[in-house]
Amino acid sequence: MTDPAKTAERWSVPEGYTGERLSAEDARFAPDMARHLAAYHIIGPLVAGKKVLEAGCGEGYGAGMMARHAAAVVGVDYDEVAIGFARERNAGVENLEFRKIDLLELARENPGEFDVVTNFQVLEHLDDPRPFLQAAAACLRPGGTLILTTPNRLASVSENPYHVHEYVADELGRTLQPFFDTVDVKGIIGTERVYAFEQARGEQAQRILRLDPLGLRNLLPEAFVKFVFARLALLVRSRVAAKDGDLVRLSPEDFSIADEEPPQWIDLVAFARRAEVSS
Repeated sequence: MTDPAKTAERWSVPEGYTGERLSAEDARFAPDMARHLAAYHIIGPLVAGKKVLEAGCGEGYGAGMMARHAAAVVGVDYDEVAIGFARERNAGVENLEFRKIDLLELARENPGEFDVVTNFQVLEHLDDPRPFLQAAAACLRPGGTLILTTPNRLASVSENPYHVHEYVADELGRTLQPFFDTVDVKGIIGTERVYAFEQARGEQAQRILRLDPLGLRNLLPEAFVKFVFARLALLVRSRVAAKDGDLVRLSPEDFSIADEEPPQWIDLVAFARRAEVSS
């Protein structure tokens, strides 16, 4: 992996990077990858011996982590390119399978197949999360659990045109409750270095946004805004790395789950369970 400080001010776009889907091999996104992989690192012991469905598996790096603990993992995604990366990256892992299929279709074909459904950093992209959540619940066996993460709106430091809606804890709980019997919302916190990185990233993003005080970006075509956002995200991370390279050297171990919010949850994590079948 390239030293992030040496990539400062580079505008080259890594393979697979869209502005939202990260490039796992690009050091500029090491903090983002650490934050995303933290969820898998944290919940690994919770899926031990279970059959797990990852809904929205992307390039499969997280599914591969869960396969070290679970009895079997099935990763699904509608993106054929991402599924191709996932299969290549995890070739030879016997208890891991990837399918190009929509979750709603899978729920119709194989209801009640899984002990655990995981879904990390997807809910914020959905205009209407209800069909997705209904399908996730349908894929679970009685007593099964959906483990879901999504950004905490209160902790967001910059705009993201890919996010339709970001949640706060109470709101996330209310969104999940119609589809599950019990819902427990907690949060993911970070070390001091995590919060220092988030502050530095936010400062760099705000410097750029100040160039558009009238909010004219909101009048531009969505495709153009996403194109520009992707490249500015590269610039922001390169600037942070150039200013303090230590800030971008985060790892999943820099994150943990907390019941309370000191100082602030970075992401929300929900455990939504179906009831056991009554005898």
